[in-house]
Amino acid sequence: MSTSSHPEPRRHGAPDPSPETPAPTLSAEDRSARLAVTAFPLLVLAAATVGFLAPGPSAAMLPWVNVFLGVIMFGMGLTLTLPDFALVAKRPLPVALGVVAQFVIMPLLGLAVSLALGLPPALAAGVILVGSAPGGTASNVVSYLARADTALSVTMTTISTLLAPLLTPLLTLWLAGRYMPVDGAAMALSIVKIVLVPVLAGLLVRLLLRRLVDRVLPVLPWISVIFVALVVAAVVGNSADRVLQAGAMVLLAVVLHNGLGYLLGYGAARLSRLPERSARTVSVEVGMQNSGLAAGLAAQYLSPESALPAVVFSIWHNLSGAILAAVFRRSDGR
Repeated sequence: MSTSSHPEPRRHGAPDPSPETPAPTLSAEDRSARLAVTAFPLLVLAAATVGFLAPGPSAAMLPWVNVFLGVIMFGMGLTLTLPDFALVAKRPLPVALGVVAQFVIMPLLGLAVSLALGLPPALAAGVILVGSAPGGTASNVVSYLARADTALSVTMTTISTLLAPLLTPLLTLWLAGRYMPVDGAAMALSIVKIVLVPVLAGLLVRLLLRRLVDRVLPVLPWISVIFVALVVAAVVGNSADRVLQAGAMVLLAVVLHNGLGYLLGYGAARLSRLPERSARTVSVEVGMQNSGLAAGLAAQYLSPESALPAVVFSIWHNLSGAILAAVFRRSDGR
């Protein structure tokens, strides 16, 4: 799920690929990330199937979802370095535009799609929560494959993740509160515990034990994938009886939400006169969400049915991201 849970390519040591230069030789971390993000939709789909066919054992993992998400976010923190934050000072406009677009376009799109499709309250709230989540780290890999600005992608994901404890509950309370009660304060505290604290802890460990962390970086994408799959299995197991009933409607909502996010993110960047590679990055960052986090929060603070959009989103946006990357690369003639 592009929960923050996803792999990302190595950001330092090799130049970012661009339409004018050939792609650099992939490091072990790059190769592991690309393989993991390719296998990710299949593994998540398998986990969803397990949750549906064995709802009892799968739902029994639900109390552990926050722990799983914490492990995922700690892994994200391990991949961060101080230069990721320095880009905010060096290139504030694209970073600010991307983060603002992330928390404006996707939440409002979630509301618009819900209204247009006439979604039931629980599903509408779930779609809005997905839109209010921060960017998912799978976007970093997709940006790399799309010949976008990978360093910018990593920084946008990082900043939106750090802002999530404040903005995700506020946006969910404001937009989804019309459909069902939302405990914004409790949600904010949970996000601090399962997102902010683990990310900062991972960053600290990376600073103190750089050489050791560098050795395990190729493994991190797979740890993320495994724990996201566990989250999906638990959430689906908890709502197995509703999956088939709402499946087609949820899929349509997710496809519209994700696709329009890509389109409007790219359009906003080009209207702001950002260069092509930065526009591609904003497109990917806006369209891809931390759906693992959204699924966990929905199951805990909304309803089991509200978690379904996040589960479907986590499968779909990885597939659509790969397609989008191929389209961008094809436009370069490569």
